Amino acid sequence: MAKLTAARAILYGTLTVAFLDGLYAVIVLRMRGVGAVRLFQAIAAGLLGRDAVRGGLATAGLGLALHVFIALVVVVVYYTASARLSALRSRPLVYGPVYGVLVYAVMNLIVIPLSAGGGGRYSFWQVLGGLMIHVLGVGLPAACFAAAPRRAPLPTAPSPLTALAGAGSQTQARVR
Repeated sequence: MAKLTAARAILYGTLTVAFLDGLYAVIVLRMRGVGAVRLFQAIAAGLLGRDAVRGGLATAGLGLALHVFIALVVVVVYYTASARLSALRSRPLVYGPVYGVLVYAVMNLIVIPLSAGGGGRYSFWQVLGGLMIHVLGVGLPAACFAAAPRRAPLPTAPSPLTALAGAGSQTQARVR
């Protein structure tokens, strides 16, 4: 497998984070009878205010774009930090989940309360679920993709034919 370029790693990381976080939100809200359009309108409400729910598919599209942009920022921040702190790129399985908790805290304690949509109260289970998706679906993939271009490539095993050909030439060399 070829080594990822920085741009591709950031792109793939962004798409993965946006997909996993969005899928989780869609599933959880769907279980409460709320559709995906309303979810993405709620994200747009962070920029437009609570009237975003009246904007139909246009504000849902804006919400989706904002969701993907936030995922991009999350991945780029980790990528940039990992350029300065080698531990972030050498141990993404450790620091990615920690980063996910940090992202959750920043989003829920700073960004959402300061947004035009305002914040709300969350149950214990909502907080727990939010933390879990941020650990597994936000922080971990952001860290893994951000660290990928700078990690040493994994060694590839030789094919069986190459190994046999190499063994045969070594045997011939010993006979001579």
